[in-house]
Amino acid sequence: MTNTLKNNGLFSVYLLGFLFAFHTALPTYINSSFLNTFISEKMIGIIYIIASIFTICCFLFMPLVLKKFGNYHTALFLIFVEILVLLGLSFFDSFSWLIPLFIANLVAIPLIYFSTDIFLEGYSSNRATGRIRGIYLTSVNLAWAISPLVSGLILVEGDYSRIYFASFIFMLPVLLILVSRLKRFKDSPYEATHVWQTIKVISRSRDLRNIFMANWFLFFFYSLMTIYTPLYLSKNIGFSWGEIGITFSIMLLPFVLFQFILGRLADKKWGEKEMLSLGFIIIAISTSLISFITDKNIVLWATILFVTRIGASIIEVMCDTYFFKKVDSLNANIISFFRMSNPIAYIVAPLFAVIMLNFFSLELQYLFLALGLIMFIGLKFSLSLEDTK
Repeated sequence: MTNTLKNNGLFSVYLLGFLFAFHTALPTYINSSFLNTFISEKMIGIIYIIASIFTICCFLFMPLVLKKFGNYHTALFLIFVEILVLLGLSFFDSFSWLIPLFIANLVAIPLIYFSTDIFLEGYSSNRATGRIRGIYLTSVNLAWAISPLVSGLILVEGDYSRIYFASFIFMLPVLLILVSRLKRFKDSPYEATHVWQTIKVISRSRDLRNIFMANWFLFFFYSLMTIYTPLYLSKNIGFSWGEIGITFSIMLLPFVLFQFILGRLADKKWGEKEMLSLGFIIIAISTSLISFITDKNIVLWATILFVTRIGASIIEVMCDTYFFKKVDSLNANIISFFRMSNPIAYIVAPLFAVIMLNFFSLELQYLFLALGLIMFIGLKFSLSLEDTK
């Protein structure tokens, strides 16, 4: 593959990643409030658990689907499904329709991200993995940083359908880029490895095992924070959606500011192990402190949430850089398992929250303290890695 073709392909994937992330992020922080109009906040986690079980089942078949249909056609199908689902969420108002569509939306998103991973890895060279992943994550997270502001402006009087329709609009250029710029993508000869063989490969490699676990703890953090932070700020602290949008946009800036730089440092100077461990220390301490902030002070909340995402941004780019230095696009089965960290976390974390909130009568406020303490466990896995430097 020529350098020109690689560079054109990379730019297309960066742009697709930005637009798809914007589409994904627009409804992400209002999803739990949308569900809260139908069910109690203590049971919201159940919907995420159901969606995650379906997602895991789909991920198990993804290597076989890629082998049979190729990544381009797989991505095309998934994007069409996502477009139809978002149209349904925009115009249906029946609980019996909205919940299945909501679950389908949660399933489709990580599968499309997985397909994007395959495109990105296909155009990447191993010596520049950190730089390429850094640019990609920066483009994706720029969209995440902007979207809460846009969501706050769009959301009027609890009309969540406006957000889902806006999300639908941003899927149209994603489809256009895929069809016009990535149609000629050349698939690698994907390995047809069975599930248990893949598990054996991962379990026999200490480094793969540890990076899988570090990545899983990050998604455990994301899942609880994504579901319960908007609910807590709106219902317990009393912020408006406009104020929450501003707070979340500031919160997400570390992903834009630091990840490209960190990716280059991982390639050129430092190893991933030390930075990954620092990320876990920052995220654990700052998340624990959330439980002790009860004032309705937008500057204070923006600051503490910003610090949590400094830790998360370090962990995210180091996990991706380390992992993709160990595998390439041939290993679709291993990449599939790596991306299953997300749905598995969205089973365990909401279940943990449901148990804590319902059976142990834990106040929502102290769920963040429990989460912070759990994040310290991630240090065990980051410190056990063999550095690539």
